[in-house]
Amino acid sequence: MATSRNAIQGIHCIKVVLPWGLQIKRAASFSHACYKNISSDFAARALPANAVELLGQTYLPDNYSNVTKKIISKVGRNLHNQRNHPLWLIKERVKDHFYKQYLVRSRNPLFSVYDDLSPVVTVEQNFDRLLIPQDHLSRKKGDNYYLNHTHMLRAHTSAHQWDLIHAGLDAFLVVGDVYRRDQVDSTHYPIFHQMEGVRLFSSHELFSNVSDGENCCLFEQGHRTSHKQEVHTMEAAKLVEYNLKMTLTKLVAYLFGDGLKIRWVDCYFPFTHPSFEMEINFQGDWMEVLGCGVMEQQLVNSAGAENKIGWAFGLGLERLAMILYGIPDIRFFWCQDERFLKQFNVLHIDQSIQFQPFSKYPPIINDISFWLPSEKYCENDFYDLVRSIGGDMVEEVKLIDVFTHPKVNGT
Repeated sequence: MATSRNAIQGIHCIKVVLPWGLQIKRAASFSHACYKNISSDFAARALPANAVELLGQTYLPDNYSNVTKKIISKVGRNLHNQRNHPLWLIKERVKDHFYKQYLVRSRNPLFSVYDDLSPVVTVEQNFDRLLIPQDHLSRKKGDNYYLNHTHMLRAHTSAHQWDLIHAGLDAFLVVGDVYRRDQVDSTHYPIFHQMEGVRLFSSHELFSNVSDGENCCLFEQGHRTSHKQEVHTMEAAKLVEYNLKMTLTKLVAYLFGDGLKIRWVDCYFPFTHPSFEMEINFQGDWMEVLGCGVMEQQLVNSAGAENKIGWAFGLGLERLAMILYGIPDIRFFWCQDERFLKQFNVLHIDQSIQFQPFSKYPPIINDISFWLPSEKYCENDFYDLVRSIGGDMVEEVKLIDVFTHPKVNGT
């Protein structure tokens, strides 16, 4: 039997954990809006009420628009640039390490750092230039915050790789807030912070310390294997991989101390090959801390550096800070409570810090049951709704039961 578009189709039972007794009374309505580059007074007066103005720009709405008012309110907070914030401390420690370890002949830092690039990027920057296929799961509306079908809040700092290489840079770090629709729990938040690292090598730079290096080549017309790309020689691919892994091994040793156990896990990213994840053994548990790999030559070539080969990595600042400082819940990073912030007001970025919890209140658990609508349902839509109403008071949302009615076939 056909059902109307507005028919109730199913029921879900959701558990919402509220640490301070927040009661949800009603859903706040918010129409998603996206306008792009409309600057005249006449155009501004003509804009519909659901327009989104963000960082001095206005964006036109379409059927891709799904950014919530709660998310927009946090754009521009730039926690990684707030002095004595734990994310700022991690950023400064990593930056300090790269500035001291990697110098050019003039004794200036090899790596340049960019930590104030706009989080609004084009879909082309976020996906196409990184060789992410049109049908790749990472493009889904359910996983991203789209302003419209052409603009979005960046899902990773990798969105800036192409532009910076195209500008002529060979070694750089990018730090910024990134946005992904995700579940609600102590380790996931729709906004987190990444650091991207990229380094490119010319033939001379890569083979300068290799005997008979003048006879070595970066490129060949070969075959893609698990160890290299089809256009890279095995010598070049292995040297880049070695340099990448040594660079990151030194970084985590600086952050966590010598003697740390590390292991490399093969993985897949559309914009690197071969690709790896680094895991560290911290307090007896293996934890993934970053992803990396040899950059896809097609990406490097399209950005105008076709005579070079390189590596890239991306790490999460929250993950490192939670491990290093013992912060148990990712929501704390957005806390403006002085009891939290004063714990990181230190004289030196390398000072040892162990977070001291301060909440005295036990969690309050509420169960919510609802029928699913007939149109396509995405769990991240519900998570966004909870966050829009409950904000950071909501500690966790967990699906505990699913019921399907045998007669109406509703869930």
